[in-house]
Amino acid sequence: MELKKGHWAGVGLGFLVVTFSLLLMHTRYFLFVIGIGILSMAAPFVVATIHETNVAAEKEDMFLEFARNLVESVKTGTPISKSIVNVKDKPYGVLSENIKKLANQISMGIPLSSALQTFSKDVDNKTISRALTLIGQAERSGGEIGGILESVTGAVSTSDRLKKERKAAISSLVVEGYIIFLVFIVIILVLQFQILPMVMGITTTGSSSGLGGIGGLGGIGGGGGQPIDKAQIANAFLYLLLIQAFFTGLTVGQLSEGNMKPGLKHSFILMTLAFLISAGANVLFGGA
Repeated sequence: MELKKGHWAGVGLGFLVVTFSLLLMHTRYFLFVIGIGILSMAAPFVVATIHETNVAAEKEDMFLEFARNLVESVKTGTPISKSIVNVKDKPYGVLSENIKKLANQISMGIPLSSALQTFSKDVDNKTISRALTLIGQAERSGGEIGGILESVTGAVSTSDRLKKERKAAISSLVVEGYIIFLVFIVIILVLQFQILPMVMGITTTGSSSGLGGIGGLGGIGGGGGQPIDKAQIANAFLYLLLIQAFFTGLTVGQLSEGNMKPGLKHSFILMTLAFLISAGANVLFGGA
């Protein structure tokens, strides 16, 4: 991934926030502020990953449109090289510049196979590269290029349709994954701010009565051990939520799009939610 101004701006902003957080090191706001700084550093890279995923999807859609136009032109008897030159000025979104470069190379007399290889390297998309390889081999072997183009278009179209159908079918599970994770956060917060304080109070009472704590748990609240620092409990639960959020996001990405890379988007969203809710609750209720 090429680092751009946006990446450096995010890293710089995050570094300033992290530096500022050092002034709050011995306060309950420290963890919250340093977390905001780290999220600021990570945000530009996550946004760039999301953008790359969207661009890759658009490339496949535009290549499908390009291939369909070539099929229509070749079926009229126009050679494929001439067909590429004829359709170069049509709007193809993110592929427009690549297609114009391909047409210009052909116009300059560069062999179609070499021009297609350059086009494949510039586009850098596995689905498109496979299709271009088939087209180049068909052109070199002198096969019926119109039929090959139509088959390639059909294959790319089917692949694109299956991806969209899978994404649509799994969308409800993605929503359920987010809801389940939010419920998990609520359960952790209730455990942290309601149940554990009650248990610690009970064990402390049991120890002061000379019972050594209920069930031998006197070490939690006193009478046989050191009391557990609330900040340690809060941090432990926060780390648990962040780890859970990261792997839940990757799982959601794998299920919805068949690739863990898009799952980084879900991981970042869930980790941000987990951090803001948990750290914010600790600041409000004095748990950190």
